[in-house]
Amino acid sequence: MARIPQHFIDELLARTDIVDLIDGRVPLKKKGREYAACCPFHSEKTPSFYVAPDKQFYHCFGCGAHGTALSFLMEYDNMDFRDAVRELADQAGLEVPEDDSGPAPDPDGALREALNHADQWFRTRLRATPEAKDYLQGRGLSGRVAADFGLGYAPDGWSGLLDSARDDQQREALLATGMLIRNDSGRLYDRFRGRVMFPIRDSRGRTIAFGGRIMGDGEPKYLNSPEHPLFHKGRELYGLYEARQALRDIPRLLVVEGYMDVIGLAEAGIHWAVATLGTSATPDHLNKAFRNANEVICCFDGDSAGRRAAWRALENALPVLRTGREVRFLFLPEGEDPDSMVQREGREAFEERVKQAISLSRWLRERLSDGLDLSGAEGKAALVARARPLLDKVRDEVYRSLLADELADAAGLAPERWAAMLAQGGETQRERPAAAGGQPGRPTRQATGMRLTPIREAIALILQHPGLAADAGDTSALKALDIKGIETLCELLNQARENRSLSTAALLERWRDRPEHPHMERLAAHPIPGEEDNLRLHLQEIIRRLTGPRAVEARLNALLQKEAESGMTAEEKQEFRQLLQRRNDTENGNGSGNLRA
Repeated sequence: MARIPQHFIDELLARTDIVDLIDGRVPLKKKGREYAACCPFHSEKTPSFYVAPDKQFYHCFGCGAHGTALSFLMEYDNMDFRDAVRELADQAGLEVPEDDSGPAPDPDGALREALNHADQWFRTRLRATPEAKDYLQGRGLSGRVAADFGLGYAPDGWSGLLDSARDDQQREALLATGMLIRNDSGRLYDRFRGRVMFPIRDSRGRTIAFGGRIMGDGEPKYLNSPEHPLFHKGRELYGLYEARQALRDIPRLLVVEGYMDVIGLAEAGIHWAVATLGTSATPDHLNKAFRNANEVICCFDGDSAGRRAAWRALENALPVLRTGREVRFLFLPEGEDPDSMVQREGREAFEERVKQAISLSRWLRERLSDGLDLSGAEGKAALVARARPLLDKVRDEVYRSLLADELADAAGLAPERWAAMLAQGGETQRERPAAAGGQPGRPTRQATGMRLTPIREAIALILQHPGLAADAGDTSALKALDIKGIETLCELLNQARENRSLSTAALLERWRDRPEHPHMERLAAHPIPGEEDNLRLHLQEIIRRLTGPRAVEARLNALLQKEAESGMTAEEKQEFRQLLQRRNDTENGNGSGNLRA
């Protein structure tokens, strides 16, 4: 896996407006030079989450969360770094380049190659198996849709895929991904036999697992790959890659239960369906869906089992609800599924059903009120008891308030009375008292846990105001200091000087994979008040104190030792002359000798 070039990260962050990015997920309000909201990473009633457009950086003074646009996507949308880069690149209309000058080995390369081999082998077997093609045609699928979803076929034999592997290494990789099974006697055999194969793809279209459906009678009807390093069923949505390929903008996502439902809907022209992989919709599923659409409709059979599954989906949806996100529920007639219904009724009729899907708030109200007599005190108290643990799962303050109002209406209570009843029974996580010293209406600035030594203060100043580095003065003597953090400060100064257009975010991203990164993020968030001109003078004073006579003398001695051992470079000789002149000027009382580097 090649590394993403640093210059591309710089350009990507320069093109990304962190305010727009976050505002699309967490509505922001302008507060002076910054923007504020209730923190999306912890429950609170008073906004303490601030976004600084000039720094392209966010920080919560309540819980301490902080970072860049990439950090926000990684934390809020549960992305890894590379997926976050791709997300921003897609929004900016950029293609992510690969830097082959320093490739990092892909630890999962053998697994990916084995899965790709299996994918191609299954497709070849489908083309050579008339019975499998007849089955798909009988289900109403065209060759075009079968090709779009990469359908294949696993022959009804014990070693077809096993025998196709090129060597023992590939067989071991197929075993590691669950495509092969080893029995107690050590014999290998194919997991999937006599099944239509559905490749499960990641966001880049790479096959990471398979689902297989038996064509006739038999159990299990569906068989999925087991989990392995590339595949976690609680995170993946079948058909999402295909939906993104078919639609430039996805208006909504319909979450269904089966592979054939997704493909049958696509055959009818509905390209915005995805499926969970034999499990209820998890928070990870829903977060992934919301990264692609603002509206998610969960589709279930109308029988008791379907409603139980829908309730689990509702409970999992509560923690990921945000203002601007909508979850609805579609219940089909008992015994029906989306594939059969769209074939019988047609696309327009099915889309009309989708429009009639009920909102999460309405279904929550109906479900919690079920069996209660809300005309009396006992029923109202029971509704409060049922609602309290569910509302506490909702992290978004606005959404929680709206759901509470809906339930208060169901109980026939004024919102204030409902809130008072909810509060009874103990303090909840979202009702923690403010930290000591906090003032009502103002965020409490969480301490960074760091004592600001001169080195750390200089680093914080440069991170928060990269332009100050150009006027920091002669910093060459810093290299001689034997102080923790001095190498970090010197490198940071050089980075900010070499590219004066870097923002706080861009500087921080240059350190992401290094052990200093968490400390630097905390320093970037540490409050250092003052106008930029005063901060510039303050940084110059810190550098002057650090590079006093003792530092100059130490650096001169180090350069002399280098000359004696191996000789100084031309650059070091120039530095030596500057430092010598500086020492002489200081000794002769001619000022600080603060030469510009």
